[in-house]
Parts: sequence; C-alpha cells; structure tokens
Amino acid sequence: MPYMQTRISKRLCDNMPTIEVNYEDLLSLVGKHIPLDELREKAILYAKGEIEAVDGVNLKIDIKDTNRPDLWSAEGIAREIAGRYGKPGLPEYRVGKSNIVVNVDPKVNKIRPLIVCAVVRNLKINDDILSQMIQLQEKISLTFGRNRKEVAIGVYDMRRIKPPVKYTTVKPNGIKFVPLEFKQKMTPREILKKHPKGKEFRHLLEGCPEYPILIDSAGEVLSLPPIINSNYTGKVTRKTRDVFVECTGFDFRFLVPALNAIVSPLADRGGRLESVENIYPGKKMVTPDLRPKKTRVHIDYMNRLSGLNLKIRDVCRLLEKARYKAKPKGKVVDLLYPAYRQDIMHERDVVEDVLISYGYDKIEPIVPRLATIGKQSEIEAFSESAADMMIGLGNQEILSYTLTSKKNLFDRMNLPESPVVEIENIISSNWCVFRNSLLPGVLEFLSRNKNREYPQRIFEIGDIILLDEREETKTRDVRKLAFVLSNTTIGYEEVSSMLDALLSNLGLKYSLKQSNHPSFIKGRAASIIVSGKEIGVIGEIHPLVLSRWNLEKPVAGFELNLQQIFEKLKK
Repeated sequence: MPYMQTRISKRLCDNMPTIEVNYEDLLSLVGKHIPLDELREKAILYAKGEIEAVDGVNLKIDIKDTNRPDLWSAEGIAREIAGRYGKPGLPEYRVGKSNIVVNVDPKVNKIRPLIVCAVVRNLKINDDILSQMIQLQEKISLTFGRNRKEVAIGVYDMRRIKPPVKYTTVKPNGIKFVPLEFKQKMTPREILKKHPKGKEFRHLLEGCPEYPILIDSAGEVLSLPPIINSNYTGKVTRKTRDVFVECTGFDFRFLVPALNAIVSPLADRGGRLESVENIYPGKKMVTPDLRPKKTRVHIDYMNRLSGLNLKIRDVCRLLEKARYKAKPKGKVVDLLYPAYRQDIMHERDVVEDVLISYGYDKIEPIVPRLATIGKQSEIEAFSESAADMMIGLGNQEILSYTLTSKKNLFDRMNLPESPVVEIENIISSNWCVFRNSLLPGVLEFLSRNKNREYPQRIFEIGDIILLDEREETKTRDVRKLAFVLSNTTIGYEEVSSMLDALLSNLGLKYSLKQSNHPSFIKGRAASIIVSGKEIGVIGEIHPLVLSRWNLEKPVAGFELNLQQIFEKLKK
C-alpha cells in the first residue's frame, strides 16, 4: 500500500525487481573469475544491476529495468556480463520437436483464452538451478505479468505428464486434485477459499462460471491457472530431468516473451529445448520461437543521439558485446538480437546498448558553445506558485503517471471513449495511452490509500497530452491542476470553497455554470468560467465512478486548465 506523498517525494514508475543469486554460480555461468569489487563496481552495471547486499556467497541484486525480464536471473545477468568479458555475439538456441500437443478448448475464450508451452529436457537440477527457476517464474508473473493477470507461469515434471494435454474449463466443483504443498484433494472452489495462493489470487477468477484447468490424457490435473499447480505434476525437484513449461493469459505480446525468458536460462544451463504444438480452433501455434529478431541502426543517428563519433566497425564491436549479431551495410548496421528480448522497439534502444558497452563513464562532457543563462520557464514558476498556494491551504501534492489505460480514462470515469494519444507497441494494457485528464490519477491514488487517515486532501499539477494536428508532433501538452477531497461526509460547498480560495489568490474572477459532466453527480457539478471561457469542472464524484475505483467514502473535486489561467494572467 503506497503512502501519501509530500511535494518533495516521488513515486517510482514500477517496482524494480530484486533478485538473489549465488556469487560462485554466477561466475561459473559467466565462465570467468571476476573479483567481487569489480563485479559490484563495473560488471553488474552491464546487466543494469546494483548489488544491494552481500551475505557470504549470496548476492542481492536490484535490476534497474522493468522491461528486461531476461535479466531477472543469474543466467540472464551472466549472459550480459559474458558479452563484455570475452564471449560476445548472438546467443543461439536450437529448438527440437517434442511431438507434444496442447489442445485448447473454445470454452476458455471468455475466461483465460491463451496458452503457450515448451519442453526442456536433460536438465541436471541442483539448488542453484531450482532457486533461480522458481525466482524467475515469480518475478515475471509479479512484475511483467502484472501479478499473474497478464501472465501466469506453470513449470511441471514432464515424466509425470501423459500427452496430449488439454486446456479447458471445469465447474467450480467439477473436479478434485491435490494442490501444490497440500495433502488432501480439493475442488477449484475449495482451493480459492482455503489454499493460500487461492485466497491471494482468487480475484482473477471472480465472476467466472467455470475455471480454467490443464489436464493430461490420463486425467491428471496439471494446474488451475492462474492459481496453483497440482502437487503430483507441478512439483519440480532435484530429481526432475525434463520439465514442461506453460504461460497463460490474454495477449501473445506478453506470453511469448515470458515463455522465452523462462526457457532460455534453462537452455543456458544445458537443457535441450523442444517445441510444443498449441492447437487452437482453426489455427496452430508452435512455441517457443527463439529465432533471432531483426532491427537496424543508422550510424549518423547513433552518433547524433549519443554525442559520440564512432566508426561503423566500433559500433559493430560494441553491439556484439551487447549480444547482437552485427552486419555493416554502408552507414547502416543490420542487426539480429535474441528472441528473449522484447524491449527493442526503436533505434534509440539499440543506441542505449551501444552506450552501455562503450561505458557511460568514458563519455566526456562537452561545454555548450553558446553561452546562455538558464532559468526556470514561466509556466513552471507559475505552477510552483499555484502548488505553494494549494499546500498553504492544507493540501498535499502527489505525482502520478502520464501513461495510463483507456479503462482508467473512460470506463472508470463513466465517460464515452474518445481519441487519445496511444502507444503503438505496448508492453502492458495498463500503460498504453497518455492521460487526457488528471482526475483519474488522483482518484487512483485515493483508491490505493483507503486505509490512510481521513480527511484526504490531495492535488496534482501536471501535463496532459492531447491530439493536435496543427503541431509538428501531432500532440500538445497542456498544464492542469486537479484537486480532490475525501472524507466520511463531504459536499460541494467544501470543494467550491477550496476553488474560491485558489482563484482569489491568483486574482481571478470566475463564475460557475451548472454542468452534466458524467463523472459527477447530476445537479452537483458545474463548469468553471473565466472571461466567458470554460477552464475546468467542479463537483461531487458520481457513485458509479467511486464504485469503479473501489472507493468507499464520498469524493468531491475539481480540475482546472492551468495553462489557460497562466496565459490570461500573463496578458
């Protein structure tokens, strides 16, 4: 549960994954001895990591990139380090054919429709391999998989499975099996009520008339996705030699990278990869697909963006260290990169890898040739002044994300969907559009702080992004201010007095005109008018909106176009 924040605090965009590895095991994977001090000060930085603690041979490493699940294991870290310590080039993975089929029943379409699978054979599992496998599975499901909503992963002892496997659904009391680390058989409904994992993740299946199930041809249950494996097939031990891996969810853009990130470390450990045929109605999908992906980088762009002056051969050498396969072609470098990476979406992502290999510490700062005196922009100074006024009135400032989801902007705000600035190649549906209003962000903050002290009086000043064909970027940033007040009993009068205090301090005369804004209670909302122009909206938040944000206490608030206010006062 996040805490309320002051003006000087900042909320991180995501929880950075922290993993634990064995120092000796890590060095064996790298294939080179690296003194601990050198690992801490230099080598670990190649994997975007930072060693937080050392306990004997155990290292606690904070990975500073939430878009690189391939780095969240000893094997992934070792790959990056090895590229800079004498083993450059593209890691290549051969995938054999297992002849194992997973049949996908159409009944899962409305519940949890997609699955991708793989088999890894000839593993020699020890404590290090087992701990890394479990840890990586949990980290991917938690962070990349949005706490199992987008991706849930199951790993099984292959020798206990009799193919073909069926991915289907059952009634809540339609089958019984022994869940992992339990001794008695339970129905899916009982698991959701009594098993620790069932209680933790049952919200993912709430409202479903049937639950997803994986079952083999002998009638043995593999798992109840995304909740728990069975104790029979889903318990991997040091005696396990062959494993079956599956990922379930809603979008192949998350599932395929997650599967690749899970199985490639096992291949690095000497496992033999084999494919699985996932048979859907009307189509077949064979996974894993570990064929290298293609991209390219232009040398002129790379040098312009980085400020360096690298020759094409230097760029190729640095990218080989970053585990690419580079082929120069004029002023362009054609590249192949590993399939376990899903973060390469633009040339600038490649430039980042060049700079990591080159070394940020080796880049010499250049003094600008044009002598200028820097100062704060006028809109920033005005925003700070407005923030100081709001803080002086007893309110607390927060910072929320510019990226959000359409569900937050429209569905939860009881608004019809309208055009917004969208991300083309999204990694998560939770972060797929730019906000066009600040109110959803402050309401989300309230929903995450329901157990904090009341009243809660918070505000945010920040930019929204609107579509604008007249601009070069086809978008326009607009500075806004949003305020909300939540307490056991609140009303329109209390929030309107806050608006009056703010605008009076700014020296503005305004009027209110009744509005039927869908996010507010009818008859308890108004447009804020200055010099005949609407600059905002104020009112009591609609009960439907409160319900969709899981807010239990009433909320009133307003949102102002601070940009318009600034431009009027500037005249």
